[in-house]
Amino acid sequence: MDGQAILAVLAQTVREVVPEVDGAAIVADRTLADLGCNSIDRAEIVTLAMERLAVTVPVTQLHSGQDIGTLVALFQRYS
Repeated sequence: MDGQAILAVLAQTVREVVPEVDGAAIVADRTLADLGCNSIDRAEIVTLAMERLAVTVPVTQLHSGQDIGTLVALFQRYS
């Protein structure tokens, strides 16, 4: 799966979990925390996105503070 498709799924998931996030703010160099997502939101977003993409990323690869571009790259690597 290409990075743009993964970013689209991730962005859709962010907007579903935290509707007040502006879709235009969901860009590669921002973190989920930058967007106002708390730790529970972030865990839900990552889990839902992985389910939707049928991807399993080892928990050891998921670090706090990763930007969205890094998440996209991880999802792409494990897809």
